[in-house]
Amino acid sequence: MGAPMRAAVLGHPVAHSLSPLLHAAAYEALGLDGWRYGLHDVTEDALEGFLAGLGPDWAGLSLTMPLKQVVIPLVDHVEPLAAAVGAVNTVLFSRAGGTVTTTGTNTDVHGVVAALRERLGRRRVETAVVLGGGATAASALAALAELGCPSARVFVRSLDRIGALREAVARMGVTPSFEVFDDAATTAALADADAVVSTTPKHASDTWAHLLGARVAAGRSGPRGVLLDVVYDPRPTALQTAWSAHGTGEHGGTVGGERMLLHQAAEQVRLMTGRPAPLDAMDEALCAALAVPAV
Repeated sequence: MGAPMRAAVLGHPVAHSLSPLLHAAAYEALGLDGWRYGLHDVTEDALEGFLAGLGPDWAGLSLTMPLKQVVIPLVDHVEPLAAAVGAVNTVLFSRAGGTVTTTGTNTDVHGVVAALRERLGRRRVETAVVLGGGATAASALAALAELGCPSARVFVRSLDRIGALREAVARMGVTPSFEVFDDAATTAALADADAVVSTTPKHASDTWAHLLGARVAAGRSGPRGVLLDVVYDPRPTALQTAWSAHGTGEHGGTVGGERMLLHQAAEQVRLMTGRPAPLDAMDEALCAALAVPAV
């Protein structure tokens, strides 16, 4: 049964989050009847006060944007991976002698690796592309390095706005190249890569869906690798649809952002409860909510 405990997802906006569904399914499968997982809309300015108001019955927090960076100076400890990436998406609470200690960690990297593994299997990634230059891009680069490719090509709108990502890259010791979006170069890179992770916001990658179609119509090869689009609303994204329509590689295919969400949430459950996450039960709840067959 376990002692009654609380956890929640914080963000702004956060009403769309599927985290409560996933964590509730895990608690039920684990028999943690006293555990509750909530959802709180918390802005950057309000985060410090929210943390200060939490009682001894809290086990952990899941953080979404825009809180993944602002929380770093507000916790007692930051685990090395989260510090290197520069993003904390999980806060853990531990107790000793009446003192509560908070630790920031990152399960997004685990989520990207596990989601890509659903298509890659145990194959090593030799060439990779990341679209976008925000916090999730840093996690994607760490994940791709774990999968065998520390030198991904990163395409962004402006090189002047990726200072935080450059700092994260230096801390992680990976060696990506940074390039500005270019119709021909970016589309060719997408088609040639073993793995692609799109970290851009909703609809921002629609251009590349169109250009991939135009590339194939002009007689050039379509994408041969695996695409992970971290967006799961809409689902599938335009880029996923184009990738599925024009993909050529026998080891290719697409992975939706909901798979990354599932795996990062499973790792959060493990860290917060101290028990192996019931991935099958969480997967079944997720697929039921999205009306898709379980993987």
